Amino acid sequence: MKTKHYLTSIYCGKVAMRYGMETAIDKQAVNTSVYLSFDGLAGDECADKLHHGGLERALHQYPAEHYAYWQDKYNAADSWQAAGMGENMSSIGMKEQTVYLGDRYQWGEAIIEVSQPRSPCFKLNKRWGIENLSVDMQDISRSGWLYRVIQPGMVSVDEPLELIARVDHAMTITAVCETFFGDPLNTEKLLKLKAQNTLSDSWMEKVVQRLANNEVENWNFRLLDHA
Repeated sequence: MKTKHYLTSIYCGKVAMRYGMETAIDKQAVNTSVYLSFDGLAGDECADKLHHGGLERALHQYPAEHYAYWQDKYNAADSWQAAGMGENMSSIGMKEQTVYLGDRYQWGEAIIEVSQPRSPCFKLNKRWGIENLSVDMQDISRSGWLYRVIQPGMVSVDEPLELIARVDHAMTITAVCETFFGDPLNTEKLLKLKAQNTLSDSWMEKVVQRLANNEVENWNFRLLDHA
């Protein structure tokens, strides 16, 4: 039997001024069927199209189990729950350790494919009022993952993600993060990551650059919004 996972919720958001920035990070649950195009869910917007969204970042899935960890870590009075990380898809039972780069899922009429981990950014810090949340998330590889859309179609929270293909020698999202963020100039690991043909173009370009220059790109602007 093919592996099936049911989502707990799906979310879409509109661009608005929130937390001192223009963002669509605040998303609302969608309880009806919705069209999934190559660009993402109908009605879901993106404020920064250079760094978010696009064909290889059409959907973001985040494990609901992680919210208890953040609640405990920061001992915060805020209610840590989906979709607080700006995710489109919330799930229980799918984690970075068990989801692989290139995994393909049938979801309703659509087919989606895991393209990369989510790159934590400073907007999460502003959203939660915690200066280093993005750094902490990157350090422990609890960032969720992104999808490209292989086949558009109607989807809904009531339809499962059915795993239909897994690439040979694929790396888990955790393994990708532990190389890309945790050991970013390890040549052997970078070569293994470079062999992952389903890795998004933007991440692959950085892998190739590191192998050529033995330098890591500056993460400060993404993580902290300053040099």
